[in-house]
Amino acid sequence: MAPVLTLREVTRTFAGAGGVALPVLRGVSAELPAGRAVAITGRSGSGKSTLLHLAAGIDAPTSGEVLLLGRSLGALPDAERTRARRDHVGLVFQFFHLLPHLSVEDNVLVPALVAGDPPGPAAARARDLLQRVGLPERARDPVQQLSGGEMQRVALCRALLRRPKLLLADEPTGNLDEANGQKVMDLLLALAREEGSAVLYVTHSRELAALADATWTLHAGRLEQGG
Repeated sequence: MAPVLTLREVTRTFAGAGGVALPVLRGVSAELPAGRAVAITGRSGSGKSTLLHLAAGIDAPTSGEVLLLGRSLGALPDAERTRARRDHVGLVFQFFHLLPHLSVEDNVLVPALVAGDPPGPAAARARDLLQRVGLPERARDPVQQLSGGEMQRVALCRALLRRPKLLLADEPTGNLDEANGQKVMDLLLALAREEGSAVLYVTHSRELAALADATWTLHAGRLEQGG
């Protein structure tokens, strides 16, 4: 079985002042199998978020190859790459990106609505996830009434709604206090493992990185694997 995510000699370069090429990632190669959680660590500006965007197919490498479930994202037409991300990747961000005019449950259901999934099974799945994160009573509440920790739990449910093979999280606790951050990270990893999803998350916290099965540390654009 192919790894969920494969990086092959991935380089990403951006144009700096005066057109000077600025390499952010240099020859990064790694694999992430199903059911494993990996924390991406490194200093600010080391390329952590760039690597996550490449894994999601939001950005493309300057050279090298990113494979999702054995398929090269760069070889796919734009529409097919978007479909692959929609069907197989869940995204969680530092800022929750919830829709304030919708209820908690309706926010969770947004990916199913976009994908055209049958509404009955999607609603049942949303309610199950809200139960598992401790928010069943808040399902019909306006999302803006929730605390920051509760909003991130809703965002996690949304990311997991369509049972993604790969869950990507960019500083998912960065906008929370330490106690809520720990709770959200514990939930994220527990739910992803129950679902069999591979997880790749960015964090500055050594404590939160230690919760992963392994770490990928970026230094000067190079990737060092540990754990």
